[in-house]
Amino acid sequence: MKFVAYERTLQGTGASRRLRIAGKVPGIVYGAGEPAQIELDHNALYFALKKEAFHASILEMELNGKTDKVLLRDFQVHPWKQLVLHVDFQRVDERTRIKKKVPLHFINEENSPAVKTDKQLINHVATELEIECLAAQLPEFITVDLGNLEKGQSLHVNDLKLDKNVKVVLRGKKNPVIASVAAPVEEEEVAPVAVAPVAKGKAAKKNEKQNKK
Repeated sequence: MKFVAYERTLQGTGASRRLRIAGKVPGIVYGAGEPAQIELDHNALYFALKKEAFHASILEMELNGKTDKVLLRDFQVHPWKQLVLHVDFQRVDERTRIKKKVPLHFINEENSPAVKTDKQLINHVATELEIECLAAQLPEFITVDLGNLEKGQSLHVNDLKLDKNVKVVLRGKKNPVIASVAAPVEEEEVAPVAVAPVAKGKAAKKNEKQNKK
């Protein structure tokens, strides 16, 4: 994916506020040289952030007529407005070793024996994984094949077929679960609650007392 950035000369809270009013987003690019203060068109960035590839792939950033390869590292949004407040990018090249979270794409769930034969449900325990690799080897996503899952089974990180140059960052976890098979939850029938009828005489006396009060 490609995007265009512009050099930002003014800095500070006031300058950033004026940029946002003008429909721009302040940002920074760091790594492989001096950090560069940049600004981007808000609407273009807002819709780019909705695309999965913008978060988990090498991007081409055009700045002052030069194109750099960068990774999206962080962004801040307004708590309740549809407004991007700031964005951070990192310059990378083929020799840059990176850690990055990439999304998981699940396939063949409906064809698994657990679902097709035993009418079970498959829970997606994880939706992304943090991996470590060279920037040039960064996958846009990791495919998780659920086609062989059976009743009572789980799929773990060690079951994934990854490129030999891609390493999963476990952070102390030995072999975390990616997906698990579970029985569907059956809804319990709630019996209607019987309400005892109120005797007319008692009800009339009660109303009479209330009226006197």
